[in-house]
Amino acid sequence: MHVSFRQLQLFLAVAELRSITAAARACHVTQPTVSMQLKELADSVGLPLYEVVGKRLDLTPAGEALAVSARAMVEEWADFEQRIDAMKGLARGRLRVGVVSTAKYFVPRILGGFCSRYPEIDVILDVQNRDGVVTALRDNRHDLYIMSRPPADIEIVQQPFLSNPLVLIAAEGHRLAGRRGIALAELAGERFILRERGSGTRLACDEYFAACGFVPSVRLELGSNVAIKQSVAGGMGLSVISSHTLGAHLEDEQLTVLDVEGFPIHSNWSILYPRGKRLSPIASEFLAYLRDSAEALRQRQEGGA
Repeated sequence: MHVSFRQLQLFLAVAELRSITAAARACHVTQPTVSMQLKELADSVGLPLYEVVGKRLDLTPAGEALAVSARAMVEEWADFEQRIDAMKGLARGRLRVGVVSTAKYFVPRILGGFCSRYPEIDVILDVQNRDGVVTALRDNRHDLYIMSRPPADIEIVQQPFLSNPLVLIAAEGHRLAGRRGIALAELAGERFILRERGSGTRLACDEYFAACGFVPSVRLELGSNVAIKQSVAGGMGLSVISSHTLGAHLEDEQLTVLDVEGFPIHSNWSILYPRGKRLSPIASEFLAYLRDSAEALRQRQEGGA
C-alpha cells in the first residue's frame, strides 16, 4: 500500500471538516487537488473512504478506521518535530486547544501571555458547545481541552485551574433586585431562560435545582450566552450563567445578579486530555505555564468580583 503523508493530512482535514471545499481552503490547495489525492488514497486502501449524500459527507467504516490511524501518525510526526526543535533550543510549533463556548470569555487572556512568551508557537482555539468538545476529546483531535464538566465515560487526566461561579441574573429593576437572602422558592412564579441541554452550565443548574426539589418554568433554551443576556435584559425571564460571561459593569448590560440562597453554584474550569495520551513538548509547556499562572488568574478573578 503506497500512501503519502500529504494524502493523510488532506484526508484528516476532510474527516474533521466534513467538506472537500473547506478542507481545500484550510490546506491552501485547490478542490480538484484534494479530490485527486483522496481518490489515489482510496485506490491504495482498496475501499471507499467517504460517501456524499446530498450536501452531507460521511466517512465509511474504512474511512473512520483510517482517520484514527492517520491522526495518530500525524500527531506522532508533529511531536517528533517539536522534540527536534527543543533539542535545537527552539520553541515553535502548533498548540491545538478545544474549549467550550463559555470559556472563550477568559481563555484568550490566558493564551495572550503564553503567546507573548513563545511567539513562534501557533495556537489554534477550537470553540464549540460542550457536546462538540466532548466529541473532539473522544476522537483525540486536539492537544488539550478546557471545560467545566468533563464527561464521566472517558478516562482523562484533569487539572482544575480556575473557579467558575454560576450566578442567577435578572433584568435591571427586577422586583427582587437588591434583596438579600432570596429563597429559591420565591422564584417559583418566574420564567427561566437556560442554556441548552448538555451544556456544562445546564448540567450544573439542573443538578442543583433537582437537589433542591425546585422545578424551574423554562421559557427558552439557548446555546448563546450573549442571546441569554439580551433576553434577560429584555425582561423575558431569569437565567443561570457563568460569572465569566458578565462584564465589569452590569448596569451597562442592564442586568443584575440576584442574591439567591445557594448561589453562586460552585464549579471549576479544568484543562484535560485523554489518559494515556503523550503530550507534545508544547502542550506540556502550556500546562506548566497554566499551573504557574493559576494563582494570578484566581487573584484577578477575586479582584473583579
